[in-house]
Amino acid sequence: MSNGGRNPGDRGEAVLAIFKRGADFMKQLMDENESLRKQLTDVHGRQEVAAQSPGDWEDLRLELAERISNLESERDSIMAQLQSVESENQQFAERYLEIEEENNNLANLYVASYQLHSTLDPNEVLKVIVEIVINLIGAELFCVYVCEEEGHLLEPVASEGLPVSAFQALPLNSGAIGEAVGSGEVFTGDPTAAHAQPADAIGDPVVCIPLRVEEKPVGAIVIHRLLQQKDGFSALDHELFTLMAGHAATAIFASQLYAQSERKLNTIQGFIDLLTK
Repeated sequence: MSNGGRNPGDRGEAVLAIFKRGADFMKQLMDENESLRKQLTDVHGRQEVAAQSPGDWEDLRLELAERISNLESERDSIMAQLQSVESENQQFAERYLEIEEENNNLANLYVASYQLHSTLDPNEVLKVIVEIVINLIGAELFCVYVCEEEGHLLEPVASEGLPVSAFQALPLNSGAIGEAVGSGEVFTGDPTAAHAQPADAIGDPVVCIPLRVEEKPVGAIVIHRLLQQKDGFSALDHELFTLMAGHAATAIFASQLYAQSERKLNTIQGFIDLLTK
């Protein structure tokens, strides 16, 4: 995912720059406050002198009016600078939240990728895929399909929302799901349309993630309904679609090869045991 074009060092320098500007601004305010205090003391002194010399009162009044005008201008300038700093702080806070979200998304993608390749047990791989689709994508009703050995059918092997028996085997390269798996292109539909359907209804898929290894179809993840509070797909969702299309396919394919090798090894071992008896 994109990190906004900045590395952590650049973000750290940007943070230090913001706080330095804030410190400089506070020092400026304190210096100006001290200057105003001195001017006020001077004004009080002049008022006492004017009280003793009425002839100087008009000159003092004009001087005070000019100073008041200057002080008002300085106040307006300071307020403008303060608003500018507050705006920059707001932008910094918003960017910080964006970076935090990006980091969380990257962490979720890393964990999902790690979990997919943490086992060679086909059942465990399917279990991890189901957990990722539920927790990270937010799917409520979906099915995981695997290509049968002849490569003509997609057979349901795991599901959520309804039992696996509620889903039918699908022909490859036929229909929206079969064509998506055949082409390798992720299919997405309207995620809100399925919310109006009964809970036990399997409507049109809102997402079909083809699972392929080196252009060879391995299976598919077909989502029929998202959680009620989820009405669209985020950038993280599309990243997850891409991750699942590659990593889930590889994990399933590797677990299938491992299971086949284990069966062959057991068969060979049994044959050797018969010969050696």
